Amino acid sequence: MKPRLGVNIDHVATLRQARGEKYPSLVDAAHKALESGADQLTIHLREDRRHIQDYDVPAVKLVCERYNRPLNLEMGASEEILDIAVATKPEWICLVPEKREERTTEGGLNLKGEGYSRVEAITAKLRTGIPGVKISLFVEADLDIMECCAKLNADAVEIHTGDFAIHYNREEDVSRFLEDFKRCHEYSKQAKFAFHAGHGLDDKNIIPLLELGVFEEYNVGHWIISQSLFTGLEKTVADYCKLIKNYQV
Repeated sequence: MKPRLGVNIDHVATLRQARGEKYPSLVDAAHKALESGADQLTIHLREDRRHIQDYDVPAVKLVCERYNRPLNLEMGASEEILDIAVATKPEWICLVPEKREERTTEGGLNLKGEGYSRVEAITAKLRTGIPGVKISLFVEADLDIMECCAKLNADAVEIHTGDFAIHYNREEDVSRFLEDFKRCHEYSKQAKFAFHAGHGLDDKNIIPLLELGVFEEYNVGHWIISQSLFTGLEKTVADYCKLIKNYQV
């Protein structure tokens, strides 16, 4: 089975919001990404609305429905965002940590103490409000965290690959990250939840992960949208699909 590619189109909205215009169109980007082979679309509705806006969520969901592909909505454990998610009913919800001051997501969910209780409460509300929804938890590759995900009955974990990507891009040793990914993947098989990856990935640092062969899905955004400035969104997505097609999970 080849890994799936989720294309995160947040940064199309980042460019749009920089000038408060109606362009570039997030809906057009959604169409082009799916036409070019993306297996799903990912968007993150942040509390500060720095890129994706409330009206974008149902609009992108409609595009996904047209292509019979899932929408993966990333969100923090927020009651306000919960209401929007329940109204839109995406196939996947990925719960992520969120801090107003961060430039981008800096790490995995805190699943200890109050953090665990908050995630437990929001997942219960999501499952009540969206029957059949699948919930993914954005976490670090840590066995204690994997146990917490199992207790929460997560359908998947999305491993934060940001630190791995930074070390790889600096040409530093990444063997410890790969070992952690393998250990957590073994746990995920026993616990029967899916194993995804995301954050900081490009066309080079994804190679050792593809060779590792443990991730069923990759969610890639910033690099794809950035590269699209030079090669176009359709070609960039199509080329990325070709890249991961050569590998099996």
